[in-house]
Amino acid sequence: MGRENKGIRISFNSPVILIFSIASLLVLGLSYMTGGVSDRLLFCVYRSSLSDPLTYFRFFGHVLGHANWEHFLSNIMMILVVGPLLEEKYGSTDTLFVILTTAFVTGLIHFIFFPNVALLGASGIVFAFILLASMTSIEDGKIPLTFILVAVIYIGGQIRDGILVKDDVSNLTHIIGGIVGSVFGFAMNKYRVRKY
Repeated sequence: MGRENKGIRISFNSPVILIFSIASLLVLGLSYMTGGVSDRLLFCVYRSSLSDPLTYFRFFGHVLGHANWEHFLSNIMMILVVGPLLEEKYGSTDTLFVILTTAFVTGLIHFIFFPNVALLGASGIVFAFILLASMTSIEDGKIPLTFILVAVIYIGGQIRDGILVKDDVSNLTHIIGGIVGSVFGFAMNKYRVRKY
């Protein structure tokens, strides 16, 4: 009986993260082809009429849009590094729920408080994932020191930058994303501790 040679195969190991990343790349390509019109229409949040159905789509779709290749790479590289670990630990459904909740909360807050500025990009999700990842080893009744350090460094840095640095970065979106990730981290880990 001969040895079976299976060779090397590519694994679609993290469907939510991979589909999100591919969709973001396609949206970026569409933006380049339309000169940004597609982003304005579907993939960024700004104050628009609540009677326009696309307003509600943009509350979620803005996380797929990116201003340029560099903006896309800075977000997607971090999502591709951290996301699969989270999807493996929490499952595809919970990971997708974190993405959708972060998109909606950041989009809605931006819509309400920043009517004259357009928001696009997945940086809120990046920050949600960073804070969520720092809590993967949480135990009942204990807060990981890694979570405290990450929260102070990342969220504190965003507060500082929001006050001192004038640029096109939405520091509030980063902070809100981090808060969403923290809330989900506590909730999902508490549920898992109780379950086992």
